[in-house]
Amino acid sequence: MTIPEPLIEKCDTLFLDRDGVVNVWLPGDYVKSWDEFRFNEGFLDFIGRYSSRFRHIFIVTNQRGVGRGLMSVEQLEEIHSRMMDTISRAGGRIDRIYFSTAVDDSDPMRKPNPGMALKAAEEFPDVRLDRSLMIGDQLSDRRFAQNCGMHFLRWE
Repeated sequence: MTIPEPLIEKCDTLFLDRDGVVNVWLPGDYVKSWDEFRFNEGFLDFIGRYSSRFRHIFIVTNQRGVGRGLMSVEQLEEIHSRMMDTISRAGGRIDRIYFSTAVDDSDPMRKPNPGMALKAAEEFPDVRLDRSLMIGDQLSDRRFAQNCGMHFLRWE
């Protein structure tokens, strides 16, 4: 995937969905262990290429499987730790991962609600959501970007 240069010039923060962008999405299931985690083709090259182009890079991900008791927060954090190590070894970086374990769609932290982006802007005061780009693969990712005033690109 290539980000158009005009978008890079407008945006200094990158938000990425996890399932479907960083890793292969398992329709009807959840990635519950590192053994089930597979990077999407081209993602490691993508993150290595664009890491120096953005001031901040965040992953924002709904993880309803935790809320449903199919996996623990510790299991999720193990997946994220190993994912981050692999991204780092590939020359990329992720500054922070925000996740929602909510099962209720009205929870403010669950995409498409803006809670995770607002948390990032609170923890990183130089983040401006109007100068941010969200890359996702689902309609909820597009709506998240709209709800936050971000630019959006569909992962392809």
